[in-house]
Amino acid sequence: MSIVQNKKAYHDYFIEDKYEAGLMLHGWEVKAIRAGRVQLKEAYVVIKNGEVFLIGAHISALATASTHVHPEATRTRKLLLHAAEISKLIGKVERAGYTLVPIDMHYTRSHVKLQIGLAKGKKEHDKRETAKNRESNIEIQRAMRSHNKRG
Repeated sequence: MSIVQNKKAYHDYFIEDKYEAGLMLHGWEVKAIRAGRVQLKEAYVVIKNGEVFLIGAHISALATASTHVHPEATRTRKLLLHAAEISKLIGKVERAGYTLVPIDMHYTRSHVKLQIGLAKGKKEHDKRETAKNRESNIEIQRAMRSHNKRG
């Protein structure tokens, strides 16, 4: 069950491979995520010292957050992946020029998971081409629907 999606990722990048990662969260963050107070728009994923981190994801605290905790909305959160997956990602990101982008935050058996994508950046002409293809597919679908109604 999806909580929040990063639609901008598909607009700005060619997603070539997807991985599911766990998140190290504080209690107030889990409550805020369950309430839907999370945003992935400006978030990105980096690899430092063999560990994977989510940076820039905005989780706004609930008004009922406890008084002794000082919530930080955009703190860096560690992602949990298998060692083999991390080493594969390190190789692709450092050598092949790929980027890691968060795609979707969702629940898997009551755990909050983040789907990250191994992506290559799109150039401006690629974005225009994608938009043209989408528009032509919509026109084709319309024509098919109107043709089926007449027949």
